[in-house]
Amino acid sequence: MPLIQFVNRVWFDAGATKRIGAELQRLGVKRPLVCTDRGIAAAGILDQVKEHWPEDLPWIVFDGTPPNPTEAAVKAALELYRSEGCDGIVAIGGGSPIDLGKAVNLLASHAEPLAQYETARKGQGKIGKVGPLIAVPTTAGTGTEVSVGTIIVTEDGRKSTIASPYLIPNAAICDPELTLKLPASLTAATGMDAVTHCIEAYLSPLYNPIADAIALDGLKRSIRDGALERAVADGSDINARSDMMMAALEGALAFTKGLGAVHSMSHAAGRIEKLKLHHGTLNAVLLPPVLRFNAPHVGTKLDDIAAAMGLKSGGDVAEAISALNRRLGIPASLGAMGVTADAVDEMVGYASDDVSTLTNPVKPSAEDYRALFGASLT
Repeated sequence: MPLIQFVNRVWFDAGATKRIGAELQRLGVKRPLVCTDRGIAAAGILDQVKEHWPEDLPWIVFDGTPPNPTEAAVKAALELYRSEGCDGIVAIGGGSPIDLGKAVNLLASHAEPLAQYETARKGQGKIGKVGPLIAVPTTAGTGTEVSVGTIIVTEDGRKSTIASPYLIPNAAICDPELTLKLPASLTAATGMDAVTHCIEAYLSPLYNPIADAIALDGLKRSIRDGALERAVADGSDINARSDMMMAALEGALAFTKGLGAVHSMSHAAGRIEKLKLHHGTLNAVLLPPVLRFNAPHVGTKLDDIAAAMGLKSGGDVAEAISALNRRLGIPASLGAMGVTADAVDEMVGYASDDVSTLTNPVKPSAEDYRALFGASLT
């Protein structure tokens, strides 16, 4: 079974879940808290993991992770962690439970509130060593199992990015078998999250040829080789599931370069509590207009992306993404997702302040964001 060691230990293969006991033992964890959500439990995925759970370790579960994890949920999980005398975390699920697990791990050894650690407020220097954490992704999208960051809606209403090398999970168990029950709609949405990570990371102006190569390979696997559409069409296709799980991991490794305006805008829209919008779906909808906005500022990089996606020379990447969205059943606009024009002013403010704006190929002004949001509503 392949062990990949890049930023952390990654066991990557069908059946990799059986490694969880050995990793807990290696880390010296005696009372882990399992961070997950009710959907993972209802789908039977927790039962799959529990089959490989060490008999001598307790099974302590927090399943109250919301779709966009909040500081309130982090505190609730932290209370359980402390009351049960836990000494480590196993985060099982998509990006939300793993991000929540990272935040719980941070507050288990650091003072509240979370907002003080936000990257946009230069809070990363306040983050030191944290406890052991194992990430077990059950979707192929965020790649948070290998990333430095966590995204939490903090008590001040911000969808905050908190990042530090200390937040990287000690180990990741990447088992594509855990994604076989993922519905087609979530397969599409999380897959487009991975695609967006690869594209925005490649377009970031920061210098990192290694990250660039990883990003292009993620696009090749997911789009040119057809893994995303194959996984959506046939959820039991283990080869497609495996390639998408790798593409998600690669997207997160690549965005060490930073992301861009797509993520700034999706973070801003994702904080609209009443809508509970899916991050990957937002990225998919926002990616084409942002690509068109960035096109004059990226040199020949869009040609490289087109080649990685399998387009003909000079192919229109933005239009290809729009066509892919249609084939995957992604909504056509923010308006179709329930976002209304009266939300634009607030979204502009949050997007302008988002840390991902700093690594967009060109910094959008508030008026640029207003125009992008306006174009994305219809």
